[in-house]
Amino acid sequence: MPNSPALPRIAFIGTGGTMASLGQDALDIQDYGRHGRVMEAEAILARVPELARVAEVIPRPYSAVISSRIGFRDWKAIALECHRAAAEIPGLAGIVIGHGTSTMEETAYALNLGLKVGVPVVMVGAQRPASGLSSDMPMNLLNAVRTAASPGARGLGVLLLLNDEIHAAREVSKTATWRMQTFRTPDFGVLGQADADRVAFYRRPTRRVMPDTEFDLRAIDTLPRVDIAYSHADADATAIRAFVAAGARGIVSAGFAPGSPTPAEADALAEAVKAGVVVVQSTRVGSGRVVRGEKMVRQGLLAADNLTPQKARILLAMALTVTRDPAEITRIFDTY
Repeated sequence: MPNSPALPRIAFIGTGGTMASLGQDALDIQDYGRHGRVMEAEAILARVPELARVAEVIPRPYSAVISSRIGFRDWKAIALECHRAAAEIPGLAGIVIGHGTSTMEETAYALNLGLKVGVPVVMVGAQRPASGLSSDMPMNLLNAVRTAASPGARGLGVLLLLNDEIHAAREVSKTATWRMQTFRTPDFGVLGQADADRVAFYRRPTRRVMPDTEFDLRAIDTLPRVDIAYSHADADATAIRAFVAAGARGIVSAGFAPGSPTPAEADALAEAVKAGVVVVQSTRVGSGRVVRGEKMVRQGLLAADNLTPQKARILLAMALTVTRDPAEITRIFDTY
């Protein structure tokens, strides 16, 4: 008999989060974190034996971390682990990163900007713990592995998969606290879907994605301080001036739609620009472009385009590692 075709080899990096958590019983699906029971990568894979039918999944060691604690140091460490996996696993077809959903969109975008591996990278999480009744962890993980192994995933940058939907790292946001369909891509929709018969893609990102970027997380020691000022009725200059006093090199203004702060915030942001702080205007509404009009030009503010404030913060911090020229930073926001 002819030999069966070899299954694709997929590395799995488990960083913790809900998908790695175990509650007290099957109905413990909200306050499960109080137990502190979090599985490492091998234990997560062992709970989904069906993975062996679609790929050879190779666990890679990493600390189990709740995603509210994950930031630049973990982004760099995860990037280094991705590079080690690519170098050490012959014939690697893709990488899956298990992650808590709280900051998964930010880790995905940071990796999309600064990762230099040539295989698909898929972020995956869960809304219910692995021990919970009707947990979404097993199917999410299975579909993330299938997506990472799919030839159609190549060249799309870092992807995020939950609830059978495949999203681009730049565009996706978490939109609900408990619902399974929490991750959404406003305006543009999903890139594709992981269905029972196949992984199907329907569009491609047009902005530059990893590994074809000008940033490399491996070469960055620290990110400059960039803060987010969130606009609300009666917001004054207190937070913005505190950010400047704390040493912020950049500030993202999460303004009202279509992209404006309160008058008091506007004055403080203008002061910040004069003090050498780079200010990028975003909007708090989560959808739509911020346009750099005449007033913003006059004030020295740059536009975030359609990036959410949290993603504009990451891109501005990355940009500030290579330039402080407003024209160059504008180019970077137009590119990524």
